[in-house]
Amino acid sequence: MTEQHEEDREAGVHVSTGTTIEAGGADAPIPELVIISGMSGAGRSTAAKCLEDLGWFVVDNLPPALIPTMVELGARSQGNVARIAVVVDVRGRRFFDNLRESLADLDAKEVTRRIVFLESSDDALVRRFESVRRPHPLQGDGRIVDGIAAERDLLRELRGDADLVIDTSSLNVHELRAKMDAQFAGDEEPELRATVMSFGYKYGLPVDADLVVDCRFLPNPHWVPELRPFTGLNEEVSGYVFNQPGAKEFLDQYSELLQLIATGYRREGKRYVTIAVGCTGGKHRSVAMSEKLAARLASEGIETVVVHRDMGRE
Repeated sequence: MTEQHEEDREAGVHVSTGTTIEAGGADAPIPELVIISGMSGAGRSTAAKCLEDLGWFVVDNLPPALIPTMVELGARSQGNVARIAVVVDVRGRRFFDNLRESLADLDAKEVTRRIVFLESSDDALVRRFESVRRPHPLQGDGRIVDGIAAERDLLRELRGDADLVIDTSSLNVHELRAKMDAQFAGDEEPELRATVMSFGYKYGLPVDADLVVDCRFLPNPHWVPELRPFTGLNEEVSGYVFNQPGAKEFLDQYSELLQLIATGYRREGKRYVTIAVGCTGGKHRSVAMSEKLAARLASEGIETVVVHRDMGRE
């Protein structure tokens, strides 16, 4: 895990339904709040991305003095921003000067909050900074270990107040995500989102594809004069494609394979997948197959978006 996986985020503070905050002249529900901090290089970015994938509104490097304001703005959203995670760290420099005041302000307003602290050993942190060839934010003209020591001293009191401390010394990115999921995903399995994209091989492969499916083994409706003007969205074209030998079997078996892949993606912390479905021109076969495949994924509880990249280019 590198220093780029540094920002931490967390969520999971449950506020009683009767607790309110004054916002815009009317009582409003207080959002759940998590304050994420810890050592630079300990995995805050990875933790933050995990919480974003779980539906939290995440604010990175927010000045501590603005945390109460952020909570009030969340309350004004009338439930649209119900969970807020704020990352605060030594990049704010005069970090503790206002943080203690902000925490007292939140307590006075009866805001329930939790502090999550990301920890790691000196050896692990040095390796991570050296691997990305970046200085520690507090090392100045000294060594990386000097910056780490200065940061530990600044964060010592906050670490003592933390509700949850995660030591990432021996964790990789996927293991850290799993720990965050265990704390904040509740009983629900982390959501996987899929984009099913039809495309034409003659226009090139999609550069962002995770998986590529080739439908050119099916007869091309382009060579059927009455079907040529239409696309795979047309019922006659779709019917023609799926009446071909192997089309339905391919859809059934590939849908089953995707369920197996989706389980592995969730386990490894991957939350987004792009499935590219190709034919020659991206107009008939790939469009029809993409629509059916997306419907199968949606029926299995996977949030799915369909994009027809090349339809209409001819």
